Amino acid sequence: MAQKKHQPHPSWLEKARTLSEALPYMRRYSEETFVIKYGGHAMGDEDLAECFARDVVLIKQVGINPVVVHGGGPQIGKMLERLKIKSSFIDGLRVTDRDTVEIVEMVLSGSINKQIVTTINAAGGNAVGLSGKDANLIQAKKMRRTHRQTDSNIEKILDLGFVGEPTLIRPHVLESFGESDIIPVIAPIGIGPKGETYNINADTAAGAIATAVGATRFLLLTDVPGVMDASGNVIPELTVSQTRQLIADGVVNGGMIPKVETCMHAVGGGVDAAVIIDGTIPHALLLEIFTDAGVGTLIRAD
Repeated sequence: MAQKKHQPHPSWLEKARTLSEALPYMRRYSEETFVIKYGGHAMGDEDLAECFARDVVLIKQVGINPVVVHGGGPQIGKMLERLKIKSSFIDGLRVTDRDTVEIVEMVLSGSINKQIVTTINAAGGNAVGLSGKDANLIQAKKMRRTHRQTDSNIEKILDLGFVGEPTLIRPHVLESFGESDIIPVIAPIGIGPKGETYNINADTAAGAIATAVGATRFLLLTDVPGVMDASGNVIPELTVSQTRQLIADGVVNGGMIPKVETCMHAVGGGVDAAVIIDGTIPHALLLEIFTDAGVGTLIRAD
């Protein structure tokens, strides 16, 4: 009696197909730089954090150069509460006085940065933590923001304290990492012309770094699936002009506006494409980079 051949389990075949699908993307993106903005609930969930770390290590192993830029708003808020330091927000930006900026730097460049580094290293990577102050990586200036008062329609200049915006990114600081096995993990702290410490929005810092290093992809991990259309469905791909029209029509609104504006600015600065991804999906990075369908919304030039 002929011996019956063992039939592969359907899940094995699915894994094999996924690996086969990933191969052309591995070839296409080899030696390219991907800037990844990491934050939101994905950063606060231990399982998702470990999943993210494994994905970043794999991306590095296949020849892509990942640069991780992280946020930490909720963790900063908790530390300020613990120290009984009052904090307020204007237009989504934390008003940062001298006492607050010291706490912001301590949390971002200290506990959060080193936790991410440790998790990536535990997954088999070789991560190194930096802040924008290191080697003057992120030079910044005080952010000037105007606010229109609804009752009088008068514009008022807001003083947000030590909230900054990048004026210069020094890309050569990161170039040596691309030629090694090191994965840079960057806290969005900038340094002013007189040595001032500035708290910079992590999305803004990541977008500026992506532009400065000529990244092939700027991957912005958020807590939403991507840019939605009027019916609430995720839009897989947009051009810059289409994105602007969605803002004008009010389809893109609220907190999504600064995110898509950051993406459009990066694309306008030479980044091939920017992608808004739901970081709470396990292996979201791998699904976006190495599969045909991808996840989230990709924004590219017209």
